[in-house]
Amino acid sequence: MGQRALPLSDPRLGRAVQAAGATDEVSGVVLLLPDGRADSHRRPSTLSYAAQLPFARSLARAGVGDGLAVHVLHYRRRGWNAEAAHPAEDAAWAADEVQRRYGDVPVCLVGHGMGGRAALRAAGHGAVTSVLAMAPWLPERAAAEPEPVKQLVGRRVLIVHGTNDERTDPELSYRLAERAKKSNRDTCRFEVHSDGHALRQHRSEVVALAADFVRGSLFARSYARPVADALAAPPPLGLRMPLAAGFGRSLRH
Repeated sequence: MGQRALPLSDPRLGRAVQAAGATDEVSGVVLLLPDGRADSHRRPSTLSYAAQLPFARSLARAGVGDGLAVHVLHYRRRGWNAEAAHPAEDAAWAADEVQRRYGDVPVCLVGHGMGGRAALRAAGHGAVTSVLAMAPWLPERAAAEPEPVKQLVGRRVLIVHGTNDERTDPELSYRLAERAKKSNRDTCRFEVHSDGHALRQHRSEVVALAADFVRGSLFARSYARPVADALAAPPPLGLRMPLAAGFGRSLRH
């Protein structure tokens, strides 16, 4: 007899990540959406959740004075699974859960790889005001239907992609950003030259860029000059903005 498949758990939010000295009142929430696979109905690995925690702590420290809470989402399934788009459904559930817990606070969806696609797809939720997609996994150019972008209207959108990414095509994220920019001027994209899918080579700059975008989008802080310039610039300039070495250090001076 074959083994019986284990029942799938519901999606859930990990414990809120807040830095020491954070205010008691939550004024904005980041939902971190981990990477995954194109097709898999298995439960996600606990490692995918754990891998997001250092990034979550970095964002929480950056927003310590703003009332920022960061949650990592536990998906029901490991895969996107074609039209089911399970991670995007889970992201929408998570935004509902944030409203239930914290009330009417703005939400920034932040995802990597498959999570980046989920963040972009779930952006139409009423609580979501901004989206950060890092090395997003997107359909191939030959796909019958292009990835939707209408749900991004009215949101601040930042895409970050390494130029040497061999797992997700940087040109696909550029094309999506190009289509999104036509109807949503608050769209920009940064290229991390020589970096790969995990964005490890220039990790400090990527984290600083993410923190700057999150604080500017959730709490109306002024964006760093490169981010403000990228949002204001027409294509292709604002969609192929290079992430300069030392980005984070420059913000501390």
